[in-house]
Order: sequence, then C-alpha cells, then structure tokens
Amino acid sequence: MISTKKFHFIFIFTFVVLCSFNVNSQEANPLEGRWDIEMEFEGKTVPSWLEIRHSGHATLVGRFVFAFGSARPVAEIKTQNNTFSFSIPRQWEPEGEDMKFEGTLEDNALKGTMQYTNGTTWNWKGVKSPKLDYNENPEWDKPLVLFNGKDLSGWNTDGDSQWVVKDGILTSPKSGVNLISDEKFMDFKLHTEFRYPEGSNSGIYLRGRYEVQIADNIGLEPSDIYFGGIYGFLEPNENAAKAANEWQTYDITLIGRRVTIVANGKTIINDQTIPGITGGALDSREWQPGSFMIQGDHGPVEFKSFVVTPIKSPSYE
Repeated sequence: MISTKKFHFIFIFTFVVLCSFNVNSQEANPLEGRWDIEMEFEGKTVPSWLEIRHSGHATLVGRFVFAFGSARPVAEIKTQNNTFSFSIPRQWEPEGEDMKFEGTLEDNALKGTMQYTNGTTWNWKGVKSPKLDYNENPEWDKPLVLFNGKDLSGWNTDGDSQWVVKDGILTSPKSGVNLISDEKFMDFKLHTEFRYPEGSNSGIYLRGRYEVQIADNIGLEPSDIYFGGIYGFLEPNENAAKAANEWQTYDITLIGRRVTIVANGKTIINDQTIPGITGGALDSREWQPGSFMIQGDHGPVEFKSFVVTPIKSPSYE
C-alpha cells in the first residue's frame, strides 16, 4: 500500500509535469495569427488573408482567402526557422495544379510567393490583422440615405455600368460590375430592402471587405455561403430567405469585428466575430474605414432602400 506522504508526492509531481507539458504545448509560434495580405496578381494588387494556428502538439494548420472564392482550408503548414510553405487544391480556378506558397517572417511581417494553378508565380506581403475595438454602448449618429431613389449619386462603378434606377428602384438587370459607395464607414447599422429573381446571386460587402450573401437559397439548410451568411466564415442559425421576387430586408450592425444580422425580422447571426476579409473584397486594410460594395458581377438584384447609421463622431486615423 502506498503511504499518504508518498501518494501526495506522486500527485504533486504528476500535476507539475502535466502543467509544464500543457504550457509548452500552447507556446505560440510567431507565425501564428491572422494576416492581411496584398498580392501582386496579373497586373493588379489584390487582397488576400491568411490564418495560421496550431493543432495538437506541433502541427500548424490554417485558412487562406484569395481574391475570389471562400476561405480555403490549409491542412498543414510546414516550417523551418522563420520560413514556411503550404499548398492548397484549386477551388474555383480552371484546370491546373495546386496553389503553392512559400514565405518568411521578418520584422513582424510576412512576405513570399504564390505559384498559381497555371504555374505563374506572384509576390505577396502581409501584416498582422489588427484588433478592432468594440464599443459596447455606441452613440448613434443620424441615418444617412445612401440610395436616393432617383439616380446613382453617391455611388461609383469600376467600368461600364449596368446599374440603373427605374421607378425608384436601384437595379442590376444582368451580370456586370459592382457598385461602390463614395462614402466610407467603420462602425454602423445598415437597413436595406432588396429582391432578386429565381436562381440569382449577389451580396453586400461591409466596409468593402466582408460579404453578406444574398442568394436564392430558400428551403436549403443554413450555410456560410448561402443567404445571410458571412461568406465562407459565419453560418446563420436559420435560413430566413423568402421566395425569389419578394422584397426582403437585412438589418446589419457591425462594430469592430462583431456583426449581428437580422434577416426578414429574424436574428440569424448574433454578435459574432468576423475573422477576416472574404473573397472579392476591395482591399485587406482592415484597420481603415471602407465603402459599401453591392455585388453586381453575379446575377440580377434590386434595392429600394439603403440606409446607414454610423456611430456618432468616430475618430479615424
């Protein structure tokens, strides 16, 4: 029989060893975290995003967001000193090889290369995603009507625009270019009314970076790539979509990274954290105010209201 004194010694020793093991296993690799990336791709600077985190004892895994598509899982990130590499199967890309990444960490910033599916190689650089402060008791300013029901005043497009205003309705009758607000915002409430024809697909980018999906998904199980989801990141707790050709509403509050979405009167995402930019974002500079962007490069969509209420007297640098 083990004596009480010896039992206590064994218990304390085991406890110390386990605590030491747990601390060591949780030590963060300096690569870990979320990174806002800018990539030189096909003659343009395109936004991307990378998350690196540990899984188990020593494995690093992650997620990557490219200039289009949803967040792509990274099964393993291999490291050696301050260098790392990983590969990702193609998502919406045409036939081709895996995307291959190599990078280094220098002065708390990342830089590296991406070999694309067609074999071309592109340079990129990244900085740590910022902490965005959350205001628990905001004082709201006066509502701003961004769509006046008459014309496209306050909005701009990149290229020849298919957007028109007819009978007080803002309309994208066919696939074309996206619509971008002249005014930029950080923290706000948005009320909007919209509708779409059967089978259509659109979205609203908050700060030009985080897409709230608009799509004809009535009756489907909720998904982060369906109606009301933050594309590829946050799944609604229910699918609140109405039938195509019916007017629908979003009431969206975004403060810092925390978003609440009320769709057609139902709270479908409640005070959840958006990890990073979604595919198709205007930029990856999350620390800055950003425009609203309405997606017009997918399917037809109509809006009859777009009202933004910012937090009162924000101070931006």
